[in-house]
Amino acid sequence: MSNILIIKHGALGDLIQANGAIKDIKEHYINRKVFLLTSEPYAIFMSECPYLDGVIIDKRLPRWNLFFLYKLKKLLSKYNFSKVIDLQNSSRTNFYKKFILQGKEWSSSLETLKPGQTKRDFDNHPVLDRMELQLKKDNIPTKYTKDIDLSWAYEDLTSLIEKFTNRDYILVFPFCSKKHQNKKWPFFKDLISQIRREYKNHYSILIAPGSDEINDAKELNANVVLENGEPIDIKKLISLIKGSKFVVANDTGPAHIASHLKRKGLVLFGSHTSAKKVSIENQNFRALSVDNLFDLDVNTVMKEIKANLN
Repeated sequence: MSNILIIKHGALGDLIQANGAIKDIKEHYINRKVFLLTSEPYAIFMSECPYLDGVIIDKRLPRWNLFFLYKLKKLLSKYNFSKVIDLQNSSRTNFYKKFILQGKEWSSSLETLKPGQTKRDFDNHPVLDRMELQLKKDNIPTKYTKDIDLSWAYEDLTSLIEKFTNRDYILVFPFCSKKHQNKKWPFFKDLISQIRREYKNHYSILIAPGSDEINDAKELNANVVLENGEPIDIKKLISLIKGSKFVVANDTGPAHIASHLKRKGLVLFGSHTSAKKVSIENQNFRALSVDNLFDLDVNTVMKEIKANLN
């Protein structure tokens, strides 16, 4: 029997958001094997997802690298894929459609467009709406696409958390990827100080940095959560967020995790995109949006935290 290939490269927030769609796809193709083509940093995490039968790593090397393209095409040909569901919908995956996976039945946002609608117009819709429309166009029921279940990734973090706090905690994510520094609010150090003054010993403040963020995290007045001196893995990150009383973050992967876990929290947006477009807000997890993050003062953020945490 032929297999199904889902393409979703990342980043982390994008893969978190795709979990519901992946579950819907697997339930629809219950008698067929479903594989994910994704980027290397997320391969181990997604390989434990119960809605997948396997994960294939795409190194995403330049398209002029013919040796890489040949190896990728040869690798994918071994899996007998008859259908590709492209949840990435990028120029790279469109290239794969033409030259790496040509001849396969293909589902993408291009097949979802209404007459006269451009892909740019379509991409302005909220991301979960887009995935839902794409799957419905492909006659796949969308029970979970907007109701994402991450319970498969929960772990017992009791012993780890006890190393950093013995009380309820607020999680702060003050960083973002080097490629997207425009997402970074610059006043987290001052915010942490104000949270400490406001709540005194009622809450601990924790930071869970990435590998290139550890030194910067240690400069902030918070408990830096590491395991054996290294960043915690994605499943532990999800479980750490699940146990938090409140989350404050830039528009990054942890913010999307907090949103889909329906944790209380606040995500800070500049003009790089909108909370609506990335489908991040809900009753518990709110967005504070401004034109320029440098103009967003600490008192404004603190006011939102007090209104939602108390």
